[in-house]
This record gives sequence, structure tokens and C-alpha cells, in this order.
Amino acid sequence: MMIRNLKLQTLGIAAALALGSIAMTGCTTTTADSHASTRSARSAIDSNANATLARLYNTVPGSRELVQKAAGVLVFPSVTGGSFVVGAEYGRGVLLVGGRPASYYSTTAGSVGFQAGGQSKAVIYVFNNQESLDQFRNSRGWTVGADATVTVATMGANASVNSYTVQQPIVGYVLTNVGLEAGASVKGAKISRIEP
Repeated sequence: MMIRNLKLQTLGIAAALALGSIAMTGCTTTTADSHASTRSARSAIDSNANATLARLYNTVPGSRELVQKAAGVLVFPSVTGGSFVVGAEYGRGVLLVGGRPASYYSTTAGSVGFQAGGQSKAVIYVFNNQESLDQFRNSRGWTVGADATVTVATMGANASVNSYTVQQPIVGYVLTNVGLEAGASVKGAKISRIEP
């Protein structure tokens, strides 16, 4: 009786392993639906990035010209965060080179402090020269402040991008629902390439 139970138990384990491996194979197989899902995710990111840039142009005079002259522009249309003492932010975006999508990225950041609530913002990185863009694209994970310094855009006296900002290799814009966020910081944001 004991041998029979042992055989049944062994057979049950073997069957479970076989079913598990079939299930795992199904999870790793790329289907037509996953390609459609990828296209849909990319299309949504692209559309939201274009809307974010249009909002930037309407909010910050001179930003359209800066973006048009840039070597590349990384747009995160929605970086959402929530916190209660320890906070976290996450967003997905697209790198535009020559006005066209080149690759996709995620951004994550954490914070510690006595804060509560959640927020959403758009973050835009403008690479003003080819060298800064190449360093970004050749990195395997890029952290603002550690791998590169990003100058957060501020408004000059004439309500447009100030001349100091235009001369920096990488300029960051942080937009909230009310406009350009004054005193915003992007330091510590970790940016990684993804395949949405």
C-alpha cells in the first residue's frame, strides 16, 4: 500500500512538472497578440508624448525652437508617484531623434521624507548636443545626477527659457497640471531602456 501511494505521489509530481513546463512555455511564446499589444503600447506613448510637447510649447515660450534644434528629446508624458513617508515614482516615455521615435524608456525614482499623497507630472529631457545624447544612448541605465547633470529649466524675466538654460548639454522640464514646476528636481531619477 505504501509503495502504491509513493508511485501515485511520484506520478502526480511528474504530471505537475509536465503541466508547469507547458504553461511556462506558453508564457514565453511570442504571439500575434503580443505584437499587437506592443504596437498599441508604443502608439499610446507616442501620442501622449506629442501632446506633452504641445503643452510644453504652449507653456514655455522658446521651448519649441530649443526642441527643434536638439540632438534628441526624451519625453515622459506621465510620471506618477505616491508616498507616505517613503515615496516612489514611475513613468514610461519615448526618445525622439529627428522628431521620430527612436527607443522607449522607463523612469523610476524614490524619496524619503514626511510627505503624503500622490501626484502626476510630465518630465522632458532635451539633449542639446550630440555628445550628451550619445552618452545617454550608450549607457546601460542612466541616473540623473550620477551619470549626467541635468539643468532644470527656469523661466527668465521675459517669461521664456533663460539664456543660461539654452547653453546646457541637457535641460529638463517638469510640467504639472498648472504649468512649469518651479524648483523641481529630477536628481536621482533612474532611466532604463524598455520594450513596451
